[in-house]
Order: sequence, then structure tokens, then C-alpha cells
Amino acid sequence: MGIQLTNTMTRRKEPFVTLEPGKVKMYVCGPTVYNYIHIGNARPAIVFDTLRRYLKYRGYEVTFVQNITDVDDKLIRVANQEGTTVKEVADRYTDAYNEDLRALNVLPPDIQPRVMQTIPEIISFVEGLIEKGYAYESEGDVYFRTGRFQEYGKLSHQPLDDLQAGARVEINEKKEHPLDFALWKSAKEGEVSWNSPWGEGRPGWHIECSAMALKFLGEQIDIHAGGSDLVFPHHENEIAQSECFTGKVFARYWLHNGMLTIDNEKMSKSLGNFLLTRDLVEKFGGQLIRFFMLQGHYRNPINFSEELLEQAANGLERIKTAYTNLSHRLETARDEEPNGQAGEQARILAELRKRFVTEMDDDLNTANAITVIFDVVKEANLYVRHQHVGAKEVRAYMELLVELTDVLGLEIAAEQELVDSEIEALIAERTEARKARNFARSDEIRDLLAAKGIVLEDTPQGVRWRRK
Repeated sequence: MGIQLTNTMTRRKEPFVTLEPGKVKMYVCGPTVYNYIHIGNARPAIVFDTLRRYLKYRGYEVTFVQNITDVDDKLIRVANQEGTTVKEVADRYTDAYNEDLRALNVLPPDIQPRVMQTIPEIISFVEGLIEKGYAYESEGDVYFRTGRFQEYGKLSHQPLDDLQAGARVEINEKKEHPLDFALWKSAKEGEVSWNSPWGEGRPGWHIECSAMALKFLGEQIDIHAGGSDLVFPHHENEIAQSECFTGKVFARYWLHNGMLTIDNEKMSKSLGNFLLTRDLVEKFGGQLIRFFMLQGHYRNPINFSEELLEQAANGLERIKTAYTNLSHRLETARDEEPNGQAGEQARILAELRKRFVTEMDDDLNTANAITVIFDVVKEANLYVRHQHVGAKEVRAYMELLVELTDVLGLEIAAEQELVDSEIEALIAERTEARKARNFARSDEIRDLLAAKGIVLEDTPQGVRWRRK
């Protein structure tokens, strides 16, 4: 049947057909970089990185764009609190975000545009909407006329009247209609701003993604994705302004991942369960967090707890152990399959690969795909119980495990463990880097050691380390 994806727009599973055969244009909403990302932010990053990997596995050429929101009220507030610039705050947390994604083995986007780098395109976009009558200027602000877009609400499946009645809309006398949203905001004293036909100001939140998608992917894209919290108003507003500007359907498929709770409660700083991704990576490792996230279907809500994470660790270890056992058996394997099972093992391997593809084709069902991987482990373990095994068959099981786990962004081949002298040398280099205030290198060494399972503890007596 080929790949099927659940489209939020139609609320049903649809065959995946691209605008251009063999090519995928994919846009995923990125973070607002005013702080380190929390574990909920990690879920869409992992989910849609896995979709990208799978599309490439199935032979598609994928252009993957993920934006960075580096102009926002929150960034301005942090910059003012720190006595620094919005750009400095944005640069720092953009670097931190990309560092966190590397730890989760999320591939970098092909293009990572930022708002500050896209101001001319945003202004041009807003001018076009005004010219077409879909937007208006009011005292230095520019608003989109939601009432002019007859399909407004089609993504969230809510009529305009219901949205108006149910929305928490701030009273604003500048607007023609309560649901009209800002495309351009006039500058307040001391805020970062740019010159525009409407005076000094900065972009609204929603317009940035439409302008970036148009600039880097064109008027129409195949996939637009993000967390389900973005369906309304962000993605709804993107659709309205983009389709009014171009006169074309903006995206063919809208994909949204379910939300994440912590011990069955919504994550909140007030509840004390606000978990930063980097803290969890340091404690548990990025691979385990990624594996845990993929054990549930991406559209369903997922509950995060240390107990559930430990259960996931057992599953991931089973896969890694199977690979290690196979590599050991390969050392004494026979050139020819000694049990008369060459044909049968080839059939089993082919069937397992086919089942994996079937599950992933079915709306990126990583949960069932992981079940197939466990079946690969089961069959591999059964085969290596023979007194003698064939090298071709053992190698085929190893290659299949690597092939399928790589699609999920998991690295199961055991890395060479650092010896004590290497660890001590890296710690000494980190200490010197900290003395020289080269914190980037210091953090890089810490992350390298953490990825190798080495935990550092800075104490008054010096740096202590231990293996996880």
C-alpha cells in the first residue's frame, strides 16, 4: 500500500503522495530560544527526525527545514533581565538546542533559518497581504483579517464563530475583529526592532514560519509538522496567511505529535516537574530517551517517568546485547552454513524486514516497528544457540539490526570504552579550558564524556568521575 500518514487536516489516514515524485519538502516548527528545551520539546524533534530518516530509507530525497524563533517577548524579557542583547540570548540557546539534539542523535536540519535573518522576506509577505486586502495597518501594527479567509478554522475543525466564542482573546481596540492576529508589531521603547513601511517594529509569531517556508521550500510543501499544541492558533494562522498570499494549498499533510506528561501530570514549573532535556540526557543518555519516546505512537499522548524509562532501558539493552552476542559468534562462525538453514534464515530475515516496513508505512508506527526489532533479536538468539553457525547468516542478522535501528536513530553497535588514562586526560583538558574561560570547549568535553557513560562531579577537592 505504500506509506500512509494521518493528516490532521482531514482527520484520516491517507496515502503519501508528494508534490514532486521522489522528493519531499518538509517543514517542522522549531523552538523559541529563550531557555534550554524541556523534555516535551524533545518529542517532536525525535518523532519528525525519525519520519525524515524513514522517508530517506524508503528512497525519498528530503529537504528538511526547521526554523529558530529568535525574536519574541520572552527573549526580550530575558535579555533585559540579563542586561544583554536579544541576539546574544538567541545565539546561546540556539547552540544549546542544537547540542541537545545531537545528544538525542537528531540529524541537523538541511536549513535552519532564523527570524532575524528573514526580516526582508517577512516585510514583503506582509506587504503582499495588505495589497490583497487580507491585512491592514493600525497605529503601526499590522493585522490579518481572519474573516476574509472563508476556510479559517479548517485545521482545528472549528467554525469561526466557535473560535471567537471560545478563544481567550485579549481586548485590543486596534483590531477590526477579535480573532484578527498580528503580522507586525510596532516597537516599544528599548525593544529590538527593524524599519518597515509601518514604522519601527518586529514580526508577529505566525508570519515567520510562512515566510521561511516560502523562501526555502516554495509556495507549496509536502509535510508541515509540530506538536499538537500548535494546531491552533499557530498552524491555523499559517494556513490562512500563506494560502491568502499564494492562492494555493500551503501543505498537503499536517502531522502533529501528542503531548507529554510527567508522572501523569502536565509539566509545569509550579508543580516542580519541569524537566530539561539536557539534565535527563546527562543522567540517562540520549539514546535511552530516544528509544523511550519511540515506544509509543507519535500521535498518542505519552507519560514520562523514571520507572518507565528504566523499563525502556531493559528493552534497549536486549537489542544491544543481541548485537554483541552476534559479533562474538562471528569470530568462530563457519564459511558455509553448517545446519542446512541457509535458505530458511534468508527467508526469516526477508520477512522481518518486510514486517518492519509494513509497520513504519502505517503512519510511522514506531511502537510496532520496535516489536519487529525484538523479533529480530529473538530469531538471532535462536540461531546462535546452534553449536556451529554460518558467518553469512550471523552477519545478516547484525546488518539487519543495524539497518532497522538506524532508521529509528538508535546506535546499537558497542562503542569502544574509554580507558581511565583517556578519561583523566580529558578531565585535565576540561579543567584548563575552564581556567581559560573557554566554556564552549569545557562543555564539549563534558558532553563527550557523558555520551561515553562518564559522569563528572565538580567538588571542592577537584573533579571526580564515575562510570554509569
